Amino acid sequence: MLHNNPNAISARQENGSAQSPIRVNAHNEWDPLEEVVVGIIDNARFPRKDHVLKTDIALETNQSIHDDIEIPDIPDFVIEETREDLDIFAGEMEKMGITVHRPGVIDTQRKVASPFWETEQFYNYCPRDVLMTVGDMIIESANIFPSRYFEAYAYRDLLLRCLEGGSRWIAAPRPRLRAIDCNTDARVKAILNTADPAFDAANVIKAGKDLFYLISSSGNEAGLKWLRNTLRGEYRVHACPGLYTGMHIDTTITLLRPGLVLVNPERVNEDNLPEPLKKWDVIYAPEMEEYAYSDLPPLCSAWLGLNLFMINPNLAVVDAHQKALIKLLEKHKIDVLPLKLRHGSPLGGGFHCVTLDIRRRGGKEDYFS
Repeated sequence: MLHNNPNAISARQENGSAQSPIRVNAHNEWDPLEEVVVGIIDNARFPRKDHVLKTDIALETNQSIHDDIEIPDIPDFVIEETREDLDIFAGEMEKMGITVHRPGVIDTQRKVASPFWETEQFYNYCPRDVLMTVGDMIIESANIFPSRYFEAYAYRDLLLRCLEGGSRWIAAPRPRLRAIDCNTDARVKAILNTADPAFDAANVIKAGKDLFYLISSSGNEAGLKWLRNTLRGEYRVHACPGLYTGMHIDTTITLLRPGLVLVNPERVNEDNLPEPLKKWDVIYAPEMEEYAYSDLPPLCSAWLGLNLFMINPNLAVVDAHQKALIKLLEKHKIDVLPLKLRHGSPLGGGFHCVTLDIRRRGGKEDYFS
C-alpha cells in the first residue's frame, strides 16, 4: 500500500526517533559504518514536466527534445519489490549494529515551481544525490533536476538533529535551471550549460583530506568552484574531467580502502586516472552482468554494478548478480555481502546511491601527501 500523506515519515524512522542529536562524522568511503540513511520508494513516479529530465532522456536516447518524450508509469510491483529490497538492505545493516534512518515520504503528485518552471516531484530513492557528508558537515547539493529542487526537505528532521548534535549544515545555491540552460542539440559535456553552480552530491567521493569531483552532466565547473571555495583550507577538491559525461562518479571510480581503488575500464585508464589515485593500487572491474526484472527503460548503464557500498574496509555490499566482481573483490581480501536491488537500473541507483553515510568510525587522514 502506498503512503499518500506528504507529512508522513517512514515507520522505521518514526519508531527509532527519540529525536536524539546526531553527530556527523564521515571522512571517507570505507571506515567502519555506524550510522546511515537508506532511501525509500514510497510514491515513486517519474515527473513528466521536468524539462531537464526530458532533455537528459532525449540525449540518452538520441531523440529531439521537441519529440513527444514518453515518460512511463512505475508499476506497483516494481515499487513493492524495491521496498522489499531496501528493507532487506537496511535490516542487514541493523543486524550489524548500524543505526539506519529513512527519509520522510513526500507527495510526488504535488507540483512545485520557481520563477522559471513548474514540475511534479521526484522520489526519495537516492539520498546520495541530494546530500553529502564531509567530515562533520552535511551539505545540500545544487541538484540539476527541477523535480528534485525541494527533495532535501524530506530529510529536514534528520538535518535538524544533525544541527542539534553540533554538525555543520550547508546548502549550495540552487541553480535557476531555466529552459535556456539546457543543451538541446547534442551532448557535448553536460545536460546543462548554465553558469550557475550545479552538481549532484553523487558527483563527489571522499578520501580524508581529498575529495574527487566528476565534471559531467550532473556536475559543472561552477559547482566545482563553489565546493572548492566553500571547503578551502580544509579539503583539496580534485577535478575529474574527461572520464564520463553521463552522471555520477560512483559507477566510474570506487574507493575501497586506503591504497586500493576500483575503476571502470571503459572510462578510466592510466592517463586520465586522477593524479593522486595513481599512487594507489588500481583494479579494473570485469564486465558487468546485465539483467532486467521489468520492461521499464534503464536510467543507468550496466556499470551500475560498480555502485557498491563499503560497510568497512573489509566488507562490501555488492549486487548479487555481479559474480565476477565479487570474485575480484574477494581476491583482494574484501568480504562481500551480496544483495539485490532488482529495479536499480530503471529507478536510477545501486547500493551507494541509495545510502548516505552519516557516521563512520575514524578521523580525517591525509592519504596522498
